[in-house]
Amino acid sequence: MPDNAQQTTSSGTTPADESPTTAHREKGPAGTPTHPLALAPVKSPPHSVDGFVAAFLGELNTTQGVQLSHSSINDQYLALAGTVRQYLMARWLETSRKTHEAKAKTVGYLSAEYLLGRQLGNALMASDLNEIAEKGLEQCGIDLATLRSQEVEPGLGNGGLGRLAACFIDSLATMNVPCIGYGIRYEYGIFRQTFVDGRQVEQPDTWLALGSPWEFPHPEESVQVNFGGHTERTVDEDGRERTTWVPAWNVLGVPYNYMVPGYLNGRVNPLRLWSAQATKAFDLSIFNAGDYAEAVRAQTFAENISKVLYPEDSTPQGKELRLQQQYFFVACSLRDFIDNELEEDFDLHNLPDRIIFQLNDTHPVIAVPELMRILMDERGFEWEEAWEVTHRCFAYTCHTLLPEALEVWSTDLLGRLLPRHLEIIYGINEHFLAEVRETFPGDELRAGRMSIITEYPDRGIRMAHLATVAATKVNGVAELHSQLLRDKVLPDFSALWPERFTNVTNGVTPRRFVKMANPKLSDVITDAIGSGWVTDLERLKELETYALDEDFLVAFREAKDWNKHRLTTLLRTRDGIDLPDGHLLDVMVKRLHEYKRQTLKLLHVVSLYEQVLSGKVAAADLTPRTVVFGAKAAPGYRMAKDIIHLINRVAHTINTDPCVEGRLKIAFPANYNVTLAEKLIPAADLSEQISLAGMEASGTGNMKFALNGALTVGTDDGANVEIRRLVGDENFFLFGMSEPQVAELGAHGYNPGEYYQRNASIRAAIDLINSGAFSDGDRGMFDSVTVSLTHHDRFMVLADFQSYVDAQAKIEEKYADQDAWTRSAVLNVARCGYFSSDRSMRDYIRNIWHTQPML
Repeated sequence: MPDNAQQTTSSGTTPADESPTTAHREKGPAGTPTHPLALAPVKSPPHSVDGFVAAFLGELNTTQGVQLSHSSINDQYLALAGTVRQYLMARWLETSRKTHEAKAKTVGYLSAEYLLGRQLGNALMASDLNEIAEKGLEQCGIDLATLRSQEVEPGLGNGGLGRLAACFIDSLATMNVPCIGYGIRYEYGIFRQTFVDGRQVEQPDTWLALGSPWEFPHPEESVQVNFGGHTERTVDEDGRERTTWVPAWNVLGVPYNYMVPGYLNGRVNPLRLWSAQATKAFDLSIFNAGDYAEAVRAQTFAENISKVLYPEDSTPQGKELRLQQQYFFVACSLRDFIDNELEEDFDLHNLPDRIIFQLNDTHPVIAVPELMRILMDERGFEWEEAWEVTHRCFAYTCHTLLPEALEVWSTDLLGRLLPRHLEIIYGINEHFLAEVRETFPGDELRAGRMSIITEYPDRGIRMAHLATVAATKVNGVAELHSQLLRDKVLPDFSALWPERFTNVTNGVTPRRFVKMANPKLSDVITDAIGSGWVTDLERLKELETYALDEDFLVAFREAKDWNKHRLTTLLRTRDGIDLPDGHLLDVMVKRLHEYKRQTLKLLHVVSLYEQVLSGKVAAADLTPRTVVFGAKAAPGYRMAKDIIHLINRVAHTINTDPCVEGRLKIAFPANYNVTLAEKLIPAADLSEQISLAGMEASGTGNMKFALNGALTVGTDDGANVEIRRLVGDENFFLFGMSEPQVAELGAHGYNPGEYYQRNASIRAAIDLINSGAFSDGDRGMFDSVTVSLTHHDRFMVLADFQSYVDAQAKIEEKYADQDAWTRSAVLNVARCGYFSSDRSMRDYIRNIWHTQPML
């Protein structure tokens, strides 16, 4: 902690004369909170072109301070965003009023990530303003598409976890379910990816540089968050022993509200993101003494907490910052709901009737001891009654099967940063292990396996165990994943509490990822079955009868061709990449991780190229194919970055070799994000979902591709299992080992070198890489990748290679018959309505949350 950071008093509060904000919101008449969303209602501008133009020009003049004739594109974009906000504000305030009056049970979605995508298009769609805005701006001589492209996407997530959270809060608003999304307003978010000589280089994602018109800061709502210090035992006036946390320093959490509009239903839920600030940001005496840097040291220290999404944690400082982030946002969120969303005299024994906090993976699990601390130390609850409330207020979603992805925090770090919480965790573990020993007497090995505290390799807190002990329900995110979660990841817990485990297969919002991202296909679907599918995706089943309708197939292909042309134009402008016409567009876009097996796709491409070079296959016999990669590697993940480098070097060689010109190409646009996904996914012909079976929790990219008419090549992993079952084997390209076969091969001892020796295609492809063909003759440049494949191959790329190549041959055969391919694509769309995030939300509501939509 900086020397001039705000110290706390022995009671853990900031002295009144130094507090930069009031600790809590002032209460209105009759104890009703004067919530910022419960102010006097405002009127939306008239829902007409003239009304829109008047509101837009008013925003441009009064908010941006410019006349139309002197306005920049950014001025116009900010004015447009402000205008759309006006249309949503009345709905937002009315939603808040009704929710508070009804005292409705709310979903508190706790997530360290929200990968929102651009907000303008979604807001226009949800408020039915697209046509009005386009016509209104046209009267002003402005192109709506130009202003759409001005928006900078907030990079507040890393991948599927963050995008799922965004889909879920969209669905809850559309389904009229009260929800508050809680997270962190990262100043920089996920890094902006660039390539230098084929290597990934991370640059800050300055998404706030030109302003963020979609957020509402409320510094008067700031929450104080404490860290460090020690605990003291005291006796209260009733003679009961109590514990007081005496923290050493604190920061402020400033809420920024975002509107989450439901689709055409008038509901607008809040997304509340927290930004860290110092409680004592500036020391005038130090400044006047000339030490200008030291004068603002506390501010810099505090703001680091919300500076960057997932700071590099290979150092002790990075680990501590991550834990600070996690506690910071859940402490703010719990305090916000208890102090600001409930009545002043609310009995917290009834808290589970008003809130269910969904833990989106292990990042927010420190909320469990935080709620216990609030109830016991601040509200006087005894342990048993505090635990009863806490247990009923939390549910936990596990998003992984990889042991290294299940967070474990050092007891030394947690005790230093959050000493009271460590004491509470020890207490939770003590009570829990007593239950384990009572149920399984004499089985100390089981007790050791299940303990929240691990002793090896170092003493730490297993956050997944804590979440499972605390949660009323624990769910996986696909049928296979939930089964493996019960059977392999948490088997002792499922034996103790089988009723606690359930499955909710993930979904995606059809509003953003079909209607908005794929307007041509959306029009084709709506012309055939009406518009009701947008909020009832199961209605896509009605398209099955059109799979044999020639006119529909033609329209479907025309939509795909339009999407390919749109993508070609975008990539040429954005990245200088030209996509050839008439190619099979083969797409693999996802986080770069070895278990996702981008190396398998790359080896296939290298094998095709090698066969042409060696004369085994004539280039003219190759099915024209463009392979598109999109992936970011975590900054500290060296192997993933080496794989990116290899992909880019292979791409450079193949794309400049005349012998495969017009037949084989690789495109790897940098900085893959939601905005690019909305153009790339609708254009794809083939979706690569090729993780090792038993490794992928669910995948939601696979759902987006299938819903947009791409066929899938994939293993029986994650949600692929359910996609294949729904669309039919004839419309899905299955390859590779099943999860039991993977487990059996691993148990018997997997030797990738044997596959390298036995399979000539594998050997030729890897040897070509090792020859320096893609590295200007440097034979050792990619040893890290090839040695890993031939000597370790943790994710069994070589074991599945031949099956994958065989599947690709079937793909090429089917693609040659465009009518058959299009029919299969139509059936993929028709049969994947199950994968709506609306259906996921219904499953959560029915099986876990027990909330009700508001009428």
